[in-house]
Amino acid sequence: MAHVSAGVEYALHCLLFLVDAQELENPPSARDLAELQKVPAEFVAKLFTKLQKAGIVAAREGIGGGFTLARHASDITVLDVVEAVDGRKALFQCKEIRAQCALFDGRAPHWAVDGVCSIHAVMIEAEKRTRDVLAAHTLASIAGRAAMKAPKDHADRIRQWLAARTPKRHRRTEA
Repeated sequence: MAHVSAGVEYALHCLLFLVDAQELENPPSARDLAELQKVPAEFVAKLFTKLQKAGIVAAREGIGGGFTLARHASDITVLDVVEAVDGRKALFQCKEIRAQCALFDGRAPHWAVDGVCSIHAVMIEAEKRTRDVLAAHTLASIAGRAAMKAPKDHADRIRQWLAARTPKRHRRTEA
């Protein structure tokens, strides 16, 4: 079972395209970003509502409107995106099973339940390390890694594809 939702993956991919589209005259819409990746537009729109509330993206209203990054890509961490989309949820929920041992006959001794459960302690450490790793990576660092893998003209092709979408949005709203 995944603890980070597919919504986080969709959001991160969309945000990476916004990094490449920063200099476009008309920013891409959530629908444009969804169509670029062939993912459900309604779902992406919901994600962008969450991202906007978290201060990760800013919306430009009206014809030619769309989304831009609200902060520089180096100031947006993966943890910011995870928490905006999924909320801040614990990796592990301790059920205090240690108190239920049949040998205790319903009266767990102090030594058995005192302090943090040993299993829970491991899970707390794992969650902290996970959050630290997610906080250490930014949109800018991921965009840099992606750019090293992609052909040199890929970012230009994305900007061209997105720029070509704007006139279509204008025609739809004027018709």
